[in-house]
Amino acid sequence: MLDATDLPDDIAALKAMLIAAQAREVRKDDRIERLEKLVAAFKQAAFGRKSEKADPEQFDLALEDLETAIATVHAEDEADRPSAKPHPKPRAANRGSLPAHLPRIEEIIEPESLICPCGGRLHQRIGEDVSERLDVIPAQFRVIVTRRPKYACRACTDGVSQAPAPARLIQAGLPTEATIAHVLVSKYADHLPLYRQAQIMSRQGIDLDRSTLADWVGRAAFELRPVFDALIANLKRSTKLFMDETRAPVLDPGSRKTKTGYFWALARDDRPWGGGAPPGVAFTYAPGRGGQHAERILQGFTGILQVDGYAGYNRLIGPDRVGPDIKLAYCWAHARRKLVEITRSGTTPIADEGVRRIAELYRVEAELRGLNPESRLAGRQAHSEPLIADMRTWLSHHRARVAGKSPLGEALAYIAKYWDGLCTFLTDGRIEIDNNSVERTIRPIALSRKNALFAGHDAGAENWATVASLIETCKLNAVEPFAYLTATLTAIVNGHKQNQIAELLPWNWMNKTAQV
Repeated sequence: MLDATDLPDDIAALKAMLIAAQAREVRKDDRIERLEKLVAAFKQAAFGRKSEKADPEQFDLALEDLETAIATVHAEDEADRPSAKPHPKPRAANRGSLPAHLPRIEEIIEPESLICPCGGRLHQRIGEDVSERLDVIPAQFRVIVTRRPKYACRACTDGVSQAPAPARLIQAGLPTEATIAHVLVSKYADHLPLYRQAQIMSRQGIDLDRSTLADWVGRAAFELRPVFDALIANLKRSTKLFMDETRAPVLDPGSRKTKTGYFWALARDDRPWGGGAPPGVAFTYAPGRGGQHAERILQGFTGILQVDGYAGYNRLIGPDRVGPDIKLAYCWAHARRKLVEITRSGTTPIADEGVRRIAELYRVEAELRGLNPESRLAGRQAHSEPLIADMRTWLSHHRARVAGKSPLGEALAYIAKYWDGLCTFLTDGRIEIDNNSVERTIRPIALSRKNALFAGHDAGAENWATVASLIETCKLNAVEPFAYLTATLTAIVNGHKQNQIAELLPWNWMNKTAQV
């Protein structure tokens, strides 16, 4: 509570304080509303009618994302407080001593100086504060014991010298930043739901419940959000990107059914043409598949966007659209897939020939991979352009003779519909022949979906997108996710400057680490 004497005399400063206070109130009301919705969803899932309840394992999956979402809101609330020091609420669960059999790694943090200001005498040790936090190394848990000796001067009462307690992501909590990174990598890279991680820990005598792990994940996701924002902003400054979307089933609280959300992947991979920008991918959760979601995600981007044939992307090139210019390039792999599906049903000479013609384009691409854009463009104009011209004649000939409603007719119609976008790769050496670069980044999402069945809540899916984006970008840059997340969370906890957040992007972190 501010005292009147703490208020500045300057009117402009007072106005700034008032505006900041009003903004905090708006954010507080928004958090209260989100928490109320989460609590309502929790109650419905836990205490609804028997026919509306999920089975126990599904309920565990739902709860971990609900609790993660609640922890994210709590982290936002703590970050929004004017006070420099957060005031964590005491928790009854998972308190007490850690298992005695775990190895202890002791670190002693001494004050910078033991000289007393009263006259140059040395402080004498009078005691110490000891704290224990749960740490983890691959396949082995351990306990970090932090000792902070206290020193005092025997000749005066001018105070006690003691090193300050180190910053922590979870205030007064058990885990080190490495432990939290381990949980994140296990959940989002190794596809282990939190309740299964809790079961694994219990085999070493570490009694942590799922809700505690969910709290750690939610708070970590909140702290990592600025890095995710920097990642997607960096990607959108490119002039050539990939985009794709995949289903993200999300539990509809209070029912046995799931609703269908989507993860939209925005990716960059300039390695095939020797581009200097590092590869990366950012996932964004949206409650639907409509083109408006792609348009929202791409705000500020201008350039070439390589996509599949999903009609929702047509919104990006509509004549009435207001915004930066976007040019769509389409995917030959999807065109080929349409024909391959037909060949599997029996003898289909036309479809077989179509697959063979597309294979010739891919053989040219294999020869050009890794060359600079100018060389790739020249190679395509010399070798692929004649193949494309011949294929266009072939396509027109057979479309006139094949029933439009037949599977083959529909496959040929698909190729004809997207023909201009399929041929865009002939005009720019940076464009790939297909959208496979971004499809590869989505596969881990599909695997997590298979193992976890679904996300437990929309907010949990958003956290999922944040952490998965950083982990998959690490993989694209050959960065070890556990080491990266440990270092990044540690840097954030120790006050890494927001205006230097780009230094924490995986490729920048890797370059900085290599220089040390």
